[in-house]
Amino acid sequence: MARIGVLGFLHETNTFAPDVTGLDRFEEADAWPGLTEGDAIFEATRDMNLAVSGFISAMQAAGHEIVPLLWCSANPSGPVADAAFEAVTARIETHLQGLPLDGLFLDLHGSMVTQSLDDAEGELLRRLRAVTGPELPYVAALDFHAIVTQAMVDQTQAMVAYHSYPHVDMADTGARAARMMQRLLAGETFFAAWRKLDFLVSMPWQSTLGDEPAGALMAAARSLETEDCPEVQFIPGFPLSDTPESGPAVLVYARVPARANHAVQVLVQAIEARRTAFSGRLYAPDKALDALADRGTGRFILADTQDNPGGGAAGDTTGVLRALLDRKVRQACVAVLCDADFARAAHALGVGARIDLPLGGRGFPGDEPATGPFEILALGDGRLVGTGPFYLGCRMDLGPMVRVRRDGVDILVSSRKQQAADQAMFRHLGADPRDYRMLVLKSSVHFRADFAALADEILMIKAPGANTADLHDLRFKRLRPGVEIR
Repeated sequence: MARIGVLGFLHETNTFAPDVTGLDRFEEADAWPGLTEGDAIFEATRDMNLAVSGFISAMQAAGHEIVPLLWCSANPSGPVADAAFEAVTARIETHLQGLPLDGLFLDLHGSMVTQSLDDAEGELLRRLRAVTGPELPYVAALDFHAIVTQAMVDQTQAMVAYHSYPHVDMADTGARAARMMQRLLAGETFFAAWRKLDFLVSMPWQSTLGDEPAGALMAAARSLETEDCPEVQFIPGFPLSDTPESGPAVLVYARVPARANHAVQVLVQAIEARRTAFSGRLYAPDKALDALADRGTGRFILADTQDNPGGGAAGDTTGVLRALLDRKVRQACVAVLCDADFARAAHALGVGARIDLPLGGRGFPGDEPATGPFEILALGDGRLVGTGPFYLGCRMDLGPMVRVRRDGVDILVSSRKQQAADQAMFRHLGADPRDYRMLVLKSSVHFRADFAALADEILMIKAPGANTADLHDLRFKRLRPGVEIR
């Protein structure tokens, strides 16, 4: 039996987002637990679709002792405050001081940027190595959108990233990390080979559902894996992080260097052959409604991708909502719009009342609130459990929530931003997504896991928001020379 330390420190940083992510954002719960330390981590993450949950379950089933240290995450947003990074890192270092361990598991995102650090995970790993020494086996789980760096590779014995987007395999990734840890504990050694690719892929075109291009590339990676080459990974990266390291990567672990290098070469060639396939169509709200006007009956999803909180947006823009109201669309629902003041006022008034306050429209320059009056249909405390494949088992706390209606359009409003990727968010407010002809979901890809089967057609919408979908609209300043914007 081995003693394995477990920690998590996750943030996906949109360097174009205007806000700074403070310590309070890591301390508060949202879809996932707030900052948790010690044995409380077991209950806080139990049975969730999280890498830490999958790792703990797999290692305990194998008879190993888990020593939980600290786990926290913050919703994607602007750069992490230096003070927040220092505070969390210091707590982790304190937990590790003098602690006898046989291995360390790190639940990381892989694209954290602070006010001063381009590669926050690399710096975190460097500092922890100064505490534990270089020999302790480190295995990290990474997000599908991680930005792999040489420092991260050098400071770990293995890193495994999610295979899917939507991320329905986060817990499975933790189990993969556990298998790598057990092989390391048994005395095996793995050589890392990796390559950074010189292009950026916009988030909506990274989905692994379907055959092309990301789905086919993930299948190609799996076909290269063997017992002696257990991890062959295509990690597309987070395109809204403007750093010299940004871009997709191929990362391979094998028992011998030649095998690892060969797998990298084969997978890179497959990716380069599909480079131009990472594309799709974006619709302005009015153009989307024009296109759907001729469709007749059916159910449609408009993905409000640029206001996706899962990519660092505020989750409160009203561009699509105002288009629906202007065009007098009926049987539509917008979810989930974040406006804590509006939700608080609605709770004070109660179900059945009318609320005539501006809604949303404050989190992105040039946007404007939607105007009322709105009818209050349902209230909720924002505490719900995810039931879809992505948020499965997650005990969310989105603060006071309300469902309101104006002119045949329902709006789900939360007090904490969270992308609309689980039908439980609707049911919490007495709504069934199947009852609407048109769903406007503030999400880029994760919504597909729980909503795609409901839709006859899905359109990606280009409306106001900080999660920019057309990367050509951004002014990158820090990319290394030669990086192509797809």
